Amino acid sequence: VQLQASGGGMVQAGGSLRLSCAASGRTLSSYQLGWFRQPPGKEREFVAAISWRVGTNYADSVKGRFTISRDNANMVYLQMISLKPEDTAVYYCAGRFESTNKWTYWGQGTLVTVSS
Repeated sequence: VQLQASGGGMVQAGGSLRLSCAASGRTLSSYQLGWFRQPPGKEREFVAAISWRVGTNYADSVKGRFTISRDNANMVYLQMISLKPEDTAVYYCAGRFESTNKWTYWGQGTLVTVSS
């Protein structure tokens, strides 16, 4: 399975961006897809996840500003609004089988930079 993230860029605080992630190699209908991010000099952290069975969940820091969506088994999006400088990070999409805890598949990351 390969995950390809896109849509990153530079935006001013208060702006918006939409990230996309395309999966290939197998159908991921029984997989949870998610987004993580790694701010400069910090550890990677969970942002949001979605699955057909469980629904969506978000990190507290992005609730109300980010929306994860999925329009088929192999495409996932992250709509980000009201962006803050602290949202600056490399964003990664990831996938895991719903019954496991380990995120098995990772994309290459896309950089989001929010200027103040």
